[in-house]
Amino acid sequence: MNRKGAKDAKKKMGSRGGGEQGEIEKRPIPNPQSPVSNTDDWLDIGKIVAAQGLAGELRVYPNSDFPERFEVPGKRWLLRPGETEPQPIELLVGRYIEGKNLYAIKLAGVENRNQAEDLRGSKLMVPASDRPQLAEDEYYVPDLIGLEVFLQASGELVGTVVDIIPAGNDLLEVELHPAFAGNKKQKKVLIPFVEAIAPVVDIQAGRIEIMPPPGLLEIND
Repeated sequence: MNRKGAKDAKKKMGSRGGGEQGEIEKRPIPNPQSPVSNTDDWLDIGKIVAAQGLAGELRVYPNSDFPERFEVPGKRWLLRPGETEPQPIELLVGRYIEGKNLYAIKLAGVENRNQAEDLRGSKLMVPASDRPQLAEDEYYVPDLIGLEVFLQASGELVGTVVDIIPAGNDLLEVELHPAFAGNKKQKKVLIPFVEAIAPVVDIQAGRIEIMPPPGLLEIND
């Protein structure tokens, strides 16, 4: 993700003002109920949400900003609901559906609407080793999750990034540290992921430093 935008996982930091969309591909977050046996090995690039037409095409909601994931023919992997291991499948053709934020794709062996409907809810995957090289100010979403957020001026710990919310400029969802939240009921805040507010992102050190404008971190009783 780039700070102009975040999602599979590339996010580009907004100019650190603008609306440029970076790459996003989600690495499945490990949890005991995760359907994938080893989440570190795979990237979730999209979810099949419906059949498209009668000839076996599929509608896919993308979790990746790389169009080639859905438009360039070649091997992908399919994780069906309830299964634990993605299975290889051939992408034959794909195209973007304007105005829908969806792709229509054709997979080998899916010849009619009934077969397409059977794949509803399945995920398209690629190996984690297939992550493209990042440009400057671009970040993969999984690398941002878990970073600690500090006030640059005082060094005070604000909390921990728990999610990225896509928007014109993506938002860091930060779970407040108990010492920062105090007795307030509100335990999370949203922080725009733009350079003016988050000038320091240090993945190796596991920290983000922020310079919030007045009122951004105000929380209600």
